[in-house]
Amino acid sequence: MLTKELINRIMKESGLSKKDAEQLLATTTAIMRENLMAGKAIQLQGLGSLDVKERKARVIVHPKTGERSIAPSKNQLIFKPAVTIKEELKKI
Repeated sequence: MLTKELINRIMKESGLSKKDAEQLLATTTAIMRENLMAGKAIQLQGLGSLDVKERKARVIVHPKTGERSIAPSKNQLIFKPAVTIKEELKKI
């Protein structure tokens, strides 16, 4: 689903104007981003949780040359779906 489609769906379901729906989505996104950057997890009931985890440094091997190098550690965004979503996806 594209942002435009999501805004249209918010408008339809909530009765908000397009401007208000855009503002709602922009504000929600900004708040979520701010919390993730601060290292706080976000839990969306019925959907799942978003969290930032550190991926540790590791040794990688170039497939053609066999040369070993170290991939540095980095932060990674992790989504963990809610149990209800997992169960519903199994039925599809």
